[in-house]
Amino acid sequence: MKTKKINFDFSGYATKNNLKCSDGRTIQKDAFKDNDGQKVPLVWQHFHDDPANVLGHAVLENREDGVYAYCVFNDTDAGKTAKQLVQHGDIDSLSIFANKLIEKGKTVIHGIIREVSLVLARANPGALIDNPVLQHSHGSETEVQDEAVIFTGEKLSAGGTKDFIDHASSAGDDKTLKDVFDTLSEEQKTVVYAMLAHALEDGSDESEGSTKKIQHSDKGGKTMKVNAFDKKDEDQKVKSLTHAQFQEILVDAQKCGSFREAFLAHTQTYGIENIDYLFPDAKTVTPTPEMIMRRNEWVGGVIAGTHHTPFSRIKSTAADITADDARAKGYVKGSLKKEEVIALLKRITTPTTIYKKQKLDRDDIIDITDLDVVAWLKAEMRMMLDEELARAILVGDGRDAEDDDKISETNIRPIYKDDDLYAHHVTIAADKDIEEVMDDIVRARKNYKGTGNPALYTDAKTLTDMLLIKDTTGRRIFPTVAELASCLRVSKIVEVEVMEDLTRTVTIDDVETIVQLKGIIVNLSDYTVGADRGGVISMFDDFDIDYNQYKYLLETRCSGALVRPKSALVIEQIIEED
Repeated sequence: MKTKKINFDFSGYATKNNLKCSDGRTIQKDAFKDNDGQKVPLVWQHFHDDPANVLGHAVLENREDGVYAYCVFNDTDAGKTAKQLVQHGDIDSLSIFANKLIEKGKTVIHGIIREVSLVLARANPGALIDNPVLQHSHGSETEVQDEAVIFTGEKLSAGGTKDFIDHASSAGDDKTLKDVFDTLSEEQKTVVYAMLAHALEDGSDESEGSTKKIQHSDKGGKTMKVNAFDKKDEDQKVKSLTHAQFQEILVDAQKCGSFREAFLAHTQTYGIENIDYLFPDAKTVTPTPEMIMRRNEWVGGVIAGTHHTPFSRIKSTAADITADDARAKGYVKGSLKKEEVIALLKRITTPTTIYKKQKLDRDDIIDITDLDVVAWLKAEMRMMLDEELARAILVGDGRDAEDDDKISETNIRPIYKDDDLYAHHVTIAADKDIEEVMDDIVRARKNYKGTGNPALYTDAKTLTDMLLIKDTTGRRIFPTVAELASCLRVSKIVEVEVMEDLTRTVTIDDVETIVQLKGIIVNLSDYTVGADRGGVISMFDDFDIDYNQYKYLLETRCSGALVRPKSALVIEQIIEED
């Protein structure tokens, strides 16, 4: 042991005791007392893979309230730059890198400081321990971890001179626990045995299945019959990878293209157990679960495009003035003038209830912390209710008539299946190709009596077939959907996924025939959706105290129907005749 006087450029606390970290851990007094008087490298931001990052060295002093560091910069360019930053006050915080850490509960009781680092000041002035690897010992409350970075938000002090005491090291870092234990005298070993016996009496000998035995000696003390150092020397050493071994893993990683696979392939060779602890947990890339669903871009346009009324009972009346009897007539002098004959038509549509119901256990709502599951669930319910209503308006819900969940087609009248008075059905022969189908659609446009310029609702396959039509030179005739819409005399073309492969059976010339839907041409302003004040879409929440469940109900009561005759064209093609 010797005393010498050192000049230092600055000083400050490398770490402080009894300072609770953000993860609940606390540094105990004298946890790093073995570093008292030692000289360790001073680096920048813990980058120790390049000699250029070494800025100087730090002499450590173990104190009652922590470990104090007296730091000296070297004459390298990086050292000179760092010295100016500290003197100017731009950098004012230290951090340490330590390994061979031992914890008891949430308290760090021992470790070895390997380096002191200049770091950028943090907003939270407190200790922060980041533990890459953590191993739990068996049969004890002590936890051993390989390494940690510890940050304390203490400010640095100006340089000066310090009398410092160097301590000679009594044991090398490469010695095993048994090597150190054997250096103790018999009296010191007896004290260690007594301490271990007392610890076992408080915990291990009371645990179920324990095989350790503690016996009272003749002198009244307690002795432990099991020697903790009976194992082989290599079992007491901390397993680690050498530089050569790590380089071998990197070479294999370049060959197989995966560092993880290369690392796992060498786990047995280098004795690394529980290697999966080294790899981080998978993280979700989206804030909410991605829904597997149909494309529903068309839904909003259908719901918003229809005409809405504040009453749910819809009555439509029409006067047929296309008959010859309704025409104006010429008069011959002396003859009888005939009255006009007008046929009046009436249809009444009453409302029905459409709903979406869900439930969640309260325990699940509390345990799910990654997202607001209630808000996410309510958004899903509204989205599915809107889709079902839009689907019922265009083509019906597709359920069988006997299904209890079917949306009544007399209350929400689907355009696809509506009466010919309101939706004119165009049937195309089975042997016609897509170009001929387009010709028939354009010809059928004369039967449209609806408002303005309608839109074409069709499936992806029919739309694609139309866009792929080419001329004799192989050039596509319709490069864009807008040009195709103009050719078909519609305002726009809307792709509807629920219309794919939709078929029904109709009677043509007394023959049962299966026809496939190709498209619906309609201006949805001619379709009226009615709902009374109490029938608008409403969300109801309830809590079932018996089952500890929250229940949610989204409901609407409305009616829907075309109110203008011949306001839609339903294009179908024969695919099979009985």
